[in-house]
Amino acid sequence: MSASDGAPEPGGTPQESPSAAELAGAYAAKAGLQRHDDGRIDALRSAGGVRGLLESILPGLVFLVTFTVVQDLVLAAVLSLAVAAVFVVVRLVGRTPPTQAFAGVVGVGVSAALALFTGRAENFYLSGFFTNAGYIVALAVSILAKWPLMGVLFGFLRNEGLHWRQDRMRARQYALGTWIMVAVLALRLLVQVPLYFMGDAGLVALGATRLIMGVPLYALGLWIAWLVTRPVPRGAASA
Repeated sequence: MSASDGAPEPGGTPQESPSAAELAGAYAAKAGLQRHDDGRIDALRSAGGVRGLLESILPGLVFLVTFTVVQDLVLAAVLSLAVAAVFVVVRLVGRTPPTQAFAGVVGVGVSAALALFTGRAENFYLSGFFTNAGYIVALAVSILAKWPLMGVLFGFLRNEGLHWRQDRMRARQYALGTWIMVAVLALRLLVQVPLYFMGDAGLVALGATRLIMGVPLYALGLWIAWLVTRPVPRGAASA
């Protein structure tokens, strides 16, 4: 797929306003989506690359392993927060954007605080449930409002801008792609919430599924959504 796939022809769909196009581009850039030179989405880079994977996985892994081995909630929380803080320092020293690492520290800090204040290790994972639920609501609302977020993001990467909104088939494709991401987030809740209510008995399984169903599952869902929203060649559509 080339970078120009899906771009409208002269005299085709009307141009969207500059403000709308700029908003779409800014939103896509902020989401961190990346593509290969041949136009395929780069799921690894979109998930933050190897460093982004480590920043997402290691703090939670350190918490889970530490608490499982020594049963010390304070030590597990402090070590996980320290790991997240190290990533911030590494980015600052390397003069790379620290936004993702800072977000990681905040997230780990909230998780650690919930676990420490309640004295329940499983509450380290509680805030993630609300984050997932919020994204599910936002994605579903975007579909109902006929502004599916996968269309906003992928349309920018494919040089479609917002022209896809004038094409009923493309709009349906992007709605389907957005539903796929809703399903990914909903699957997390369906699997992890019952483990959370099991308390200590489900803690190891909860921590393990949180790692597996975090960035790796997100990247897989993103890749599948990209595939199902590929523009159909004109010749193939009429064949």
